[in-house]
Amino acid sequence: MNKKIGFIGTGNMGGAIIGGLVQSKVLAANHIYAINHHPKRTQELVEKFAINATSSIEELTKVSDIVVVAVKPKVVAEVLAEAAPFLKKDAIIISVAAGVTLASLEKAIGSKQKLVRIMPNLPSLVGEGMSSITANELLTEEDLVLVKEIFNSFGKAEVVVEDLIHAVVGVSGSSPAYVFMFIEALADAAVQGGMPREQAYTFAAQSVLGSAKMVLETGISPGALKDMICSPGGTTIEAVCELERKGFRSAVIDGTMAAMAKSAVMSKKD
Repeated sequence: MNKKIGFIGTGNMGGAIIGGLVQSKVLAANHIYAINHHPKRTQELVEKFAINATSSIEELTKVSDIVVVAVKPKVVAEVLAEAAPFLKKDAIIISVAAGVTLASLEKAIGSKQKLVRIMPNLPSLVGEGMSSITANELLTEEDLVLVKEIFNSFGKAEVVVEDLIHAVVGVSGSSPAYVFMFIEALADAAVQGGMPREQAYTFAAQSVLGSAKMVLETGISPGALKDMICSPGGTTIEAVCELERKGFRSAVIDGTMAAMAKSAVMSKKD
């Protein structure tokens, strides 16, 4: 990629994106610029990845073809208003702030600009994130390819329409918490069976990681993969039937739908 990218905000998510870009060699480090209200954090990334620190939002914006706004939702409008006079005409503005709509981004800038709303999740911090990409009508197919390349550098990314953001929250944004609970429960059972705690976490977490990888890499449906393990009269089908009796899948569906509903309510408040 032969673009210059500026990051306004270098916290956990900004740092994860920078790390993904550099480590995957999608972009040369000297094409990355950053600023943060805590200069020490930016300096840490400069030392780790050899990116460029800037002294002002104006300086960063003037040089950047893509501007990633990775600040708290409550200050997004303020940051964009400061950057707006210095944006390049064809610059792509990417926001990773939860709950900030495309309409809100456009209002903050005060003019038509290429805008992208991203919903990443926590595993982005370890290079295995899942991000949704929602763009306004000004982005070209070539622009979308660039944005996907950025967010695929530390996981996977898919383009979704803005109406599906609440579904993204339920199935991706909030779901790592459900998975952590599942891993913890698996490990608790193993500990009850006599396995040391740390070893139990390793067995449980690796099994979840491997199972997810099989879904993504084989293209086989989760149901079919489950059936491959369920031998007639065996241990796995015994466990599956007990989980069904306890409402396992219904609980997951209901919890995910609750997250989606809460996201919709929070969006209306904004």
